Amino acid sequence: MQPAAAPWRYATWSALTTDELCRLMVLRQRVFVVEQACPYLDADGWDPRATHLWCDDDAGAAAVAYLRVFAPGVKYAEASLGRIVTAPEARGGGLGRRLVAEGLARIAAAHGAAPVRIGAQAYLERFYGEAGFVRVSDDYLEDGIPHLEMVRR
Repeated sequence: MQPAAAPWRYATWSALTTDELCRLMVLRQRVFVVEQACPYLDADGWDPRATHLWCDDDAGAAAVAYLRVFAPGVKYAEASLGRIVTAPEARGGGLGRRLVAEGLARIAAAHGAAPVRIGAQAYLERFYGEAGFVRVSDDYLEDGIPHLEMVRR
């Protein structure tokens, strides 16, 4: 279930509470490991260098949308969004689009009109294209799933 008005939370790694971190990791594992049947190490070592953006369900019991934000020069030369995910029960109402827009707004507030790079699952190319991203690479496999790099200038 989607929250009525996505109250966005935004925190550095060190500011996350253990309860928040658990909710975020549960969402990531539900989708990236279980739903996508892709056994891989989601805890990739990048989380401490990211700022985390998410919203919880109306009860505050579970994260329903999440992404991580990287400043320019941290993961890529450009700023970056990653681990973009929406809970299955929260899909279909535009929450994913609002999540990406909020992530881009956070980058713009901190870094101005910086370009943004993402490594996207290939089947989501149109979704990210609607947010202004354009393909800048051939397809490649990451953890057995076709991906491509996209940049928003």
